[in-house]
Amino acid sequence: MSNVYKVAVLVGSLRKQSLNRKVALALAELAPANLQLNIIEIGDLPLYNEDIDVTPPAAYGQFRQQISAADAVLFVTPEYNRSVPAALKNAIDVGSRPYGKSAWSGKPGAVISVSPGAVGGFGANHHLRQSLVFLNVPCMQQPEAYLGGAGSAFDESGKLSEATRPFLQGFISAYGQWIEQQKKV
Repeated sequence: MSNVYKVAVLVGSLRKQSLNRKVALALAELAPANLQLNIIEIGDLPLYNEDIDVTPPAAYGQFRQQISAADAVLFVTPEYNRSVPAALKNAIDVGSRPYGKSAWSGKPGAVISVSPGAVGGFGANHHLRQSLVFLNVPCMQQPEAYLGGAGSAFDESGKLSEATRPFLQGFISAYGQWIEQQKKV
C-alpha cells in the first residue's frame, strides 16, 4: 500500500481563471490515490527583502510552514519573457530563506509549463529547473511537460478536453510514481 503524499502546488499565474490554475485543478482531479494536491497561494507574499526578514511578515512564516509541511512540490507556470513570473520567483526566494533553512530542500519536484503559445513555456520550464537544482529540489526529468495551445485544453464551461486528459493523466501518474521512488531512497 502506498503512502499518501501531500503535494504543494504553486501556480505562477495570479489570475483566478488562468489556464495555469485550471491545469493545476485538473491535475488535482486526475492525481493518483497516493497524491493529495493543494494549491498554495503566492499572490499576497510581500516581495522578498532580507531587511524585513529580520522580523518576518506573517505571510512569510505561513508560506514557509506550508511548504515545509508538504512532502513534494509541483510548479505550474506560464512563461513571461522566457522565464517564470515574478510572483513565482518571489515565492521561491521567500521559501529559500533564511539561508540554510530552505523549506524546499529535498522535496521531490516537478514542473509543467502552460501557455496558449505553440512553444508551451519551454523557456520558463527550463529556467525554473535551474533554480530547483540550487534549492536541492530533485526534479522529475521525464516526462517533460509543456502544454502549448492551452487555450483549447478546456471548453467554454471550463471542462478539460478529452484530447488533453491523457497528457495530464500521464504526467501526474508518472509524478506519483516518481515521488514514491524518491521517498524510498
